[in-house]
Amino acid sequence: MEHISAAEAIELAAGESVLLDVREQWEWDQGHAPSARLLPMSRLEELASELPEDATLLVVCHSGQRSLQVTDALERAGYHAINVDGGMLAWQAAGGEIVTDGSQPPAV
Repeated sequence: MEHISAAEAIELAAGESVLLDVREQWEWDQGHAPSARLLPMSRLEELASELPEDATLLVVCHSGQRSLQVTDALERAGYHAINVDGGMLAWQAAGGEIVTDGSQPPAV
């Protein structure tokens, strides 16, 4: 399984890669990366078919545990998924932007 640091993820998320936040809606509401798309781990089976098949998927959660599981599942399903080590805690510590504007997540 491929892993990257939060600092690397910040750079990649500014480009062509898709940042997938696999936390739950209430966690998203407390703060998320502005470019992230919400795909709660609890809805992975239901929503995975809506993911772009040709994109690099950067998978992030709160601290990095759920994202490990989701990254593994996505890789087994044929997606190019990369786990963001340390999750949103590391993202914020690395200087990644966090928004808490109450915006609805963009469609997966």
